[in-house]
Amino acid sequence: MSVERLYRQMRDALRDVIPDFELRIKAELAHEILRLKRERNAVILAHNYMEPALYFSVADLRGDSLELCRQVAKVSQDVVVFCGVRFMAETAKVLCPDKTVLLPAEEAGCSLAAGITADDVRGLKARFPGAPVVAYVNTYAEVKAEADVCCTSGNAATVVESFGADTVILVPDEFLARNVARETGRRIVIADGTNGDTSHDDQRRLVGWRSRCEVHEQFTTEDVHAVRQQFPDAVILAHPECSPEVVEASDFAASTAGMIRHVERCDASRYLLLTECTMGDNVAAAHPDKEMLRLCSVRCPHMNEITLEQTRDALARLQYEVEVPEVSRAGAARSIQRMLAVA
Repeated sequence: MSVERLYRQMRDALRDVIPDFELRIKAELAHEILRLKRERNAVILAHNYMEPALYFSVADLRGDSLELCRQVAKVSQDVVVFCGVRFMAETAKVLCPDKTVLLPAEEAGCSLAAGITADDVRGLKARFPGAPVVAYVNTYAEVKAEADVCCTSGNAATVVESFGADTVILVPDEFLARNVARETGRRIVIADGTNGDTSHDDQRRLVGWRSRCEVHEQFTTEDVHAVRQQFPDAVILAHPECSPEVVEASDFAASTAGMIRHVERCDASRYLLLTECTMGDNVAAAHPDKEMLRLCSVRCPHMNEITLEQTRDALARLQYEVEVPEVSRAGAARSIQRMLAVA
């Protein structure tokens, strides 16, 4: 495919999202990436938070954490380029240990994943003996290896309830745990290493950890009420990493994939997505007949490190390869596979 043809395809999809002069530059980058992808026998995975020019031009597989977990295990290419953050690329390496997994940015970390360690999980297991441990996918491999099973924001309640246990540990996102506790009728106990209820009563408990997503914790009920005043017809969708108060004030709460499905199926013409703001651009590009309100410019600084330029360089130099020690990989693979079975 020529650069000009690729530019026209990108323009048709993104002309209302990206200025034309910028699209021409990005089309040249995308053309180079597609060439390198063929040469390296590579596949590119893109999370829903990736910038539109990357998301709609070079990505072979797109989705949320759960969908990308499902898809990466099936790829046949030798090289996997994961356009997301480090814990996602680690998951790809866990599921595909024989493949070369590249993360286009050297760091691309995650404040939430950095908020808990394997030692922290071992401490929780000692404080709540016998309680199954559910680790959110937004954790590093060493934490997943200490868990009984992983979950995503979309299936967390199902995974928690699958144990039939009175006490379940769900780490590390405090707001996700609070939302799941409310959904499942459990009492929330936040144990952050300095406090927490370790009493042995018969009440169903969900033990959470005091860590939050630096993006989703910024949304407030005041934001929701202000939008409702100005745009009373807007459908407001919240990510489960938002506070329980924001989730309660919204119309619908779901993972990024769940949000996209809701927009596709809903007849409303106007939407507000309370999540990383780039996803609103991607949904708007896919559904030009539906208006995405712009509440703010809340970007994940870690996702924002992944660009077309970085993706090109990763493929050209085979740089920033992700490795997972086998002692962590085997345990993490078990937890992820159990999640996929429940999901």
